[in-house]
Amino acid sequence: MTPVCPFVKASRPDDGSSRKPGDCPIKHGAEHEGGGRAKKEYSGESATVSPKCPFGYDSQTFKLGPLSCMICQALLFDCSKCVPCSHVYCKVCISRFKDCPLCGADVEKIEADTDLQSVVDRFIDGHARIKRSHVDMDKEGEVSENKKVIYEDVSLERGAFLVQQAMRAFRAQNVESAKSRLGLCAEDIRGRIETVGNTSDLCSQLGAVLGMLGDCCRAVGDAGSAVTYFEESVEFLSKLSAADLEITHTLSVSLNKIGDLKYYDGDLEATRSYYMRSLNVRRDAIERHPSVPSQTLDVAVSLAKVADADRSVGNEDAARDGFHEAIKILESLTLKPEEAGLEQRRLSVLEFLKNQLTENV
Repeated sequence: MTPVCPFVKASRPDDGSSRKPGDCPIKHGAEHEGGGRAKKEYSGESATVSPKCPFGYDSQTFKLGPLSCMICQALLFDCSKCVPCSHVYCKVCISRFKDCPLCGADVEKIEADTDLQSVVDRFIDGHARIKRSHVDMDKEGEVSENKKVIYEDVSLERGAFLVQQAMRAFRAQNVESAKSRLGLCAEDIRGRIETVGNTSDLCSQLGAVLGMLGDCCRAVGDAGSAVTYFEESVEFLSKLSAADLEITHTLSVSLNKIGDLKYYDGDLEATRSYYMRSLNVRRDAIERHPSVPSQTLDVAVSLAKVADADRSVGNEDAARDGFHEAIKILESLTLKPEEAGLEQRRLSVLEFLKNQLTENV
């Protein structure tokens, strides 16, 4: 699962970067405090308030709240209570323990806590989607019925929040929890696409989320569902500009993952086809960005994959040509001293390629 949040580039509705120089912050919902009493100036018929989660969950910061599992550190999923201590965790998380991680008490049995899970589900359903009228105060602090506060549409913020929770759960091997959160995120984005169309941002976000869902399915051995998600991810990412390196990298990785799954399934022709598509995406990327060393490494890896597929179908000459081309690319790649991580990867891939040539001599 990729650690990069697909919503990282999306500016929040209250992002200060959208202000023009000299703009009064009051227009953007900022408040001035003074005289022991908060006051707010309004210049129009309505005001816009940036939504804040009452529990403090924020996609930009790490937070453990009252609805979190203390083991996976994500929101509770399949909420279960330890008996007799009554501490609550995700069922998958606590099932690995004989003693309560919080108090050390013996876990005699585990009981479902459907009431708390219902609270968590309602919280997720409403998180970052508040949009309603609200009574507010005028300049003198008096209640005014004539002004309306509109809570901003923060669907992107909600997406970042869901992805954050999914990534925490996935890292803790709570895959079903991760799938649930990512499924909600994908559903939200699909709803937005139906409303505003296939915009670049939405296609990018949905492609990344679908790829994460593919990783979840692959982690539990559901290869068929994984391929379906990866193929849908490829479909959306292919609609985007090839000039974006992050997009092309995610697209090529999804294609390689489908190729890997086809290989494990014994479909070698399909394996080579997907590896080749990934290679072509990466060749196009390096033509657009020849000075990016990570792109050169990606091309070498794809050449190795295609060559390995050629060898598997009995085309040894094509395989050796591919391995030699990859070696040539890596040996000509010069990295800076601060790119030690890339250098380590380069040497590792180079060693693998040379071993492939010597093994079949």
